[in-house]
Amino acid sequence: MTELSSAPVLSTPAEHLFEHASPDSQTEAKAPRKTDDELRQIYEVARTARELRLGKWKTIALQFPDAMLVDAPRLVQALKDELTALRKEEEESSGPKQDEKIFILADTSYSACCVDEVAAEHADAQVVVHYGRSCLSPTSRLPVIYVFTQHRLNLDETVEAFEREYPGKDAKVVIMADVTYQSHVPAVASRLVSEGYTNIYSTAITHDPANILPNRKIVSHNASSDSTPEGDSLKEYSLFHISTPPTALLLALSSRVGSLYIHDTPHSPFPSSSSLSARRLLGRRYAKLLSLSTAGIIGILVNTLSVSNYLCSVDALRKRIAAANKKSYTVVVGKLNPAKLANFAEIDGWVVVGCWESSLVEDDAGFFRPVVTPFELEVALMGDGERVWGGSWWGGIEGVKAPVGKDEEEEVVEGKEEEDDDSEEESAPPEFDLRTGRLISTSRPMRVRKVKEQREGAEVKEGAAEENRNGTNGALALRPKAELAMVNGVVSPGAEFLRSQRTWQGLGSDYTEEESTAIEEGRRGVARGYTAGDSEKR
Repeated sequence: MTELSSAPVLSTPAEHLFEHASPDSQTEAKAPRKTDDELRQIYEVARTARELRLGKWKTIALQFPDAMLVDAPRLVQALKDELTALRKEEEESSGPKQDEKIFILADTSYSACCVDEVAAEHADAQVVVHYGRSCLSPTSRLPVIYVFTQHRLNLDETVEAFEREYPGKDAKVVIMADVTYQSHVPAVASRLVSEGYTNIYSTAITHDPANILPNRKIVSHNASSDSTPEGDSLKEYSLFHISTPPTALLLALSSRVGSLYIHDTPHSPFPSSSSLSARRLLGRRYAKLLSLSTAGIIGILVNTLSVSNYLCSVDALRKRIAAANKKSYTVVVGKLNPAKLANFAEIDGWVVVGCWESSLVEDDAGFFRPVVTPFELEVALMGDGERVWGGSWWGGIEGVKAPVGKDEEEEVVEGKEEEDDDSEEESAPPEFDLRTGRLISTSRPMRVRKVKEQREGAEVKEGAAEENRNGTNGALALRPKAELAMVNGVVSPGAEFLRSQRTWQGLGSDYTEEESTAIEEGRRGVARGYTAGDSEKR
């Protein structure tokens, strides 16, 4: 073994402190500047101005994703010019009109696919113009004008790729595209029909995320029949998708059609994938939800304030978690990151309440606890005997079932209490983590609370009967200290975690056992010089 001639360098040189690696990806390279005509065509300036004048809105908010912010100033000026031209035409016939105020929403509160009503209301906006990809989730307060933006598509190359994948003219295929390429779908379908294909169906955009094809309706191009595949019959069809879809849409489509082929495009914001990778990802999602089946404390993560009916979904999730004898805590955050959720160490797993695209956290390897969708939580809360996943998947709150009625809920609770009365904690079947094989004793903390309350009640009744027999009724007795932390008379697993496992419990908690010391005079003076004590030296 050779000896070191000098001490090893354990720090980064100072001259390397502010160096940054330049991105090698071509997608991050600077895009060429768009011409004025391209800008008006891609962002549909004329249509947007017409709809704004038709709605008579005076305060307008323009929401951009990060990649389109570079075009925002020029687009605002082009939109103002178009609105001015339309306003002058109206003033000639009906008198002067008030100018519009336009605001740019740069940093969205949540996902870029959702309409940021919170930021728009800060500017007192009357309408939101949403640019780029969108999940089309229904909003709750403000009207929205969607501009998906339009990208060019090589029609010949797309048709050749379709013919290579489906050489048979009788192939049953549904053609679908990302919203930025949706305007090319009718032309592609008509071209294929003219080439001799007989079972070609195209799609059109509709604002219905819960549809069999999210936000799409199937349109027939068969001259002999106007019927379209629906429900389970869609399993007999293949799906030809133009541009790579987001992961949430990829999982939903792969679970509802027979096969899936993705035709890559140069402007796709997502990495290329295939139906095989989607199947593998579905398997990994199922393995992840198994970790929540033994979780005792589940956090409900509210990741939207704009999607309609999200409060009803939160309430339904609370009741579902409570019915499984687990504890839930509701947390409202902005954009998710591992550091935010790691602050809640007592949470065993998270469920995201948001739009059907943002509820799926893709890069969750760095998160301290697993993060799942409402559909996956519903599967996780099932018993081991009835948990069967047939390959279906959904990411939004549209799949959350409505809670049971009050009368039915009381009957269910009474039935469970009767069952608990007849059974002891030890008689409950043991629960194991199917991933590790370990015995889990904290998966149902609220059921343990019920059993302990029943035992304490039985002990109190036995003690009272004994006192009556001995003639010592009314004597005071010291009650044993409760084993679990209580908040307002209700057991709190979070408070119990804070009491028993947290090493740091707030400011000043680490000085409770120290004795008081004499006060020492610190430094005094202004920022350019300080004096210590009686010394006049600075």
